[in-house]
Amino acid sequence: MASKICYYEVLQVQRTASKAEIDRAYRKLAIKYHPDSNRDDETAVEKFKEATEAYEVLSDQEKRERYDRYGHSGVDGVHQFNDVEDIFEAFGDLFGGGMFGDLFGGRGGAGRRRRSRRGADIRCNVTLTLEEAARGVDKDISFRRRVACDTCAGSGAAPGSQPVTCGTCGGRGQVIQSAGILRVQTACPNCSGTGQQISNPCVDCRGTGLRNKKAELTVSIPAGVDDGMRVRVPGEGEASPDGGPVGDCYVFVTVRPHELFKRDGSHLILQLPISYSQAALGAEIDVPTLGGAKPLRIDAGTQNGDVFTLKGNGVVDPRSGQTGDLLVQVFIEVPKKVSAEQERLLRELADLDHESVLPHRKTFLEKLRTFFDPDTQPQES
Repeated sequence: MASKICYYEVLQVQRTASKAEIDRAYRKLAIKYHPDSNRDDETAVEKFKEATEAYEVLSDQEKRERYDRYGHSGVDGVHQFNDVEDIFEAFGDLFGGGMFGDLFGGRGGAGRRRRSRRGADIRCNVTLTLEEAARGVDKDISFRRRVACDTCAGSGAAPGSQPVTCGTCGGRGQVIQSAGILRVQTACPNCSGTGQQISNPCVDCRGTGLRNKKAELTVSIPAGVDDGMRVRVPGEGEASPDGGPVGDCYVFVTVRPHELFKRDGSHLILQLPISYSQAALGAEIDVPTLGGAKPLRIDAGTQNGDVFTLKGNGVVDPRSGQTGDLLVQVFIEVPKKVSAEQERLLRELADLDHESVLPHRKTFLEKLRTFFDPDTQPQES
């Protein structure tokens, strides 16, 4: 599909739809556009794949939450089905039985050719500073993953021996159980769906064909990533247990809190203290940005909490490529101590403004003289 449309629109359900409603909606569309009912109709095949991709996301609670939060970029690791066989491999239990009750015969049943399974995906974590997240950075990460066993070349069989075809499922990996008119397709219990059995397992991997190994990668983190986002590294996950494609590695990003800036999407927020005189008379102040100090003009008469904008000094949006702004919120800082000259000028200003202020405080020595000298005590009338 050249472009993505809303998965809820694809399944024709509301964003508040329950799991049962999503199941019913997908079943209806899958029956309508199933290739066996629409032979030689490529439009129906595309709609069938589109509906299945939407269902894979919305029927899974975790994937649905990521999709609701980040849109398609939040679920870019789900299947993008290249052909109908990919769908039957991923949802064989639905088309062989279960939701569809073997409505379409052999295509979804045990007669279908067994396909190799994809390797599992790996999750890693990386912690960035705000500067690294804003500009992009290459990060070295290490983790453990399962790779093909060197001893048996991933076959699971001891050197000199080979896996044999499962006699129960005939190598298909699936069996059909019948109960009256209901036919249910399940993984073969003897070979666990692999289609093969190992009579002489490899001692190093114990017949799994896979071994744990440490991996070290340098991952390019794109500019503009935010806390909670993830970066997909294709083909760096775990090996397939039966020769299929390798899984992917997903690097989840954590961004440390910054001592000056707070982030709001692609915008940065800076709280800047200014003096009363700067707020009243106006000023030009150098303010910090991720790109260095930039001049900011404070207008005369600025009020506490006013916001000034420095265009293009935020963070790039990794989806749109547009750069946000730096929002500078000022607050008027009142000094805890003032000099004698500052106090004198402020009192003159208060007189001009006709403001009522507390009288000048006596020093401790002045208070002592007043206390011990009776002539300084106020006389009773």
